[in-house]
Amino acid sequence: MSATFNANKPPFNLLTPKELRLLQDNLDIAYFQQGEVIIKAGEPPEGLHIILKGRVAEQDVQNQGQSQVQHIFVHYTNDDYFGAWSSMRGHAIHNFVAVEETLCQILPTRILLELVDTNPAFADYFRNDLAVKAQLKAQNSRNQDMTEFMLAKVADSCMRDPLLVLEGTSIEEAYSLMRERKADCLLVKRGGRYGMVTGTDMLNALVVNRLSVSAEVADIASYRLITVHPDDYLFNALVLMTEHQIERVVVQDGQALGGVLELMDVLSYFSNHSHVVSLRIERAQTVEDLEEAAVGLNDLVRALVSHGVKVQFAMELIATMNEKVMAKLFNLLVPESILPHVCLLVMGSEGRREQILKTDQDNAVLMRNGLQWPERDEVLKTFSAVLSRFGYPPCPGGIMVSNPDWVLHLEDWTKRLRDWSTTATGENLMHLAIAVDAHPVAGNPALFKASRNWFLRQLSGDKIFFSHFVRAVFNFDTPLTFFGGIKRKEHGLDIKKGGIFPIVHGVRTLALEHRILETNTVKRIEQLVQMQQLSEKMGRDLIHALGLFIQLRLQQQLERTEGGHQLDETPNLLMVEQMDRMDRDLLREALHVVKEFKSHLTLRYRLEG
Repeated sequence: MSATFNANKPPFNLLTPKELRLLQDNLDIAYFQQGEVIIKAGEPPEGLHIILKGRVAEQDVQNQGQSQVQHIFVHYTNDDYFGAWSSMRGHAIHNFVAVEETLCQILPTRILLELVDTNPAFADYFRNDLAVKAQLKAQNSRNQDMTEFMLAKVADSCMRDPLLVLEGTSIEEAYSLMRERKADCLLVKRGGRYGMVTGTDMLNALVVNRLSVSAEVADIASYRLITVHPDDYLFNALVLMTEHQIERVVVQDGQALGGVLELMDVLSYFSNHSHVVSLRIERAQTVEDLEEAAVGLNDLVRALVSHGVKVQFAMELIATMNEKVMAKLFNLLVPESILPHVCLLVMGSEGRREQILKTDQDNAVLMRNGLQWPERDEVLKTFSAVLSRFGYPPCPGGIMVSNPDWVLHLEDWTKRLRDWSTTATGENLMHLAIAVDAHPVAGNPALFKASRNWFLRQLSGDKIFFSHFVRAVFNFDTPLTFFGGIKRKEHGLDIKKGGIFPIVHGVRTLALEHRILETNTVKRIEQLVQMQQLSEKMGRDLIHALGLFIQLRLQQQLERTEGGHQLDETPNLLMVEQMDRMDRDLLREALHVVKEFKSHLTLRYRLEG
């Protein structure tokens, strides 16, 4: 049986090699005809059943008057398993019936219990809640991703192009070139050899050794270079630098010069290139410089995901990078004399720092009352157009600074917020939800703080507003069947409508009611738990459910945009059938968390009627 058993599927990938051998040595195989009861309610099951082929229904039969009604809770199909919980309890609560001809592997109850007793992680998967299962999956992913890091090659990682000068170049000329290129070292070619010169070498030559700036830079170069091959493993290059206590090595293939590998860049690779991207953004002097950094953000996302970085950390890191890009572009385009009198806001998911891949532009500009800025429309249209060129799509609804409706003086902005809040329905509700998640990224943040504080004072104690505002949570059904399974649709499950939005908007409502200034949903939840407005368990479950929805969405987005496709036309759709068993289990449990949260909001805001 071991030849057909897939040990890479969760939760079996949590077992040690010895435990896997025990499992495989004790597997049996069984065939069940259509309609046959595999496990009967009230009786001890034979063990854990793993479906090789077929379909099984978990069901219950209830008496209603003179007839019996059959309730199906969930269907299990290929690679799914069932019977574990029943085996651990000692008896089944429901019937498990073959819907069609079914072939199963069976792990006897005594072996299952032995594995549960000897492997805490394996036991935790069966016994614990969403948070624990998500953590187990993340731990396993990190182990896999570290292996990928160890196999990264020098040429494929963070090698810098060489800054090369020829023999005869003066120290002054070399220094000017380094400043122009914002480099801290260069290579000089003398005959058939390469030497390295750093900024420190130049300082010592001029100050300590009192050489003239016209002296040849080749005379102060170090020619005893430590080199690596482009196909060497990056990890080996790191070990080499550590052993020799140096900060850079030269990449060479024979006599061909490939580049320079710096310690800072190698270390930043552990942080998935974030340092390098951030440095490029900071050093950008022109729109073209900034574009080179901005277009690489999706590659940074792929690196973060492939190296197992937690979704919450990835979101904050990418949000920071996006904000740096937008702030830098705003500062490059807007005159210095205007900057103290305006404030650039990002809104929606960007304002909450919950977007990973580039999303529609949701932004606005607040201006000091009475500000005259004749070139405003031209500058802000250019800002939106350049962001679009950088890969941030225009907002289909026009919620962006190229639209004058989203460029307002402070008094007009506050009036707009008041008008939206007094009629919190339809388009007004959508605009208000986007605006209350606003976050300042450039210009004068005092303008934003003044409008936010005014708005929160206006809402204080307005229970009617909050009961209207929260109703948007119920605009979309939770995609669970009557029996608690996931609704599977051929065109995919819209996880934004079914999972992300109900959590985000429900938490947004609670945060507004309690005047929480944070815009990030996780941080809002944490503060609501501290204020005892949410239980610790509900807060923990909401955080893990939201993280799971975003991670599953991101994984499928990246798959759909591989091969050079930059825009995913269906960013919120999850193809449930493509997920492995653990992801489907986690998704189902997370959707139940959403359902429970909706019930909590219904009671809290008295929406029963």
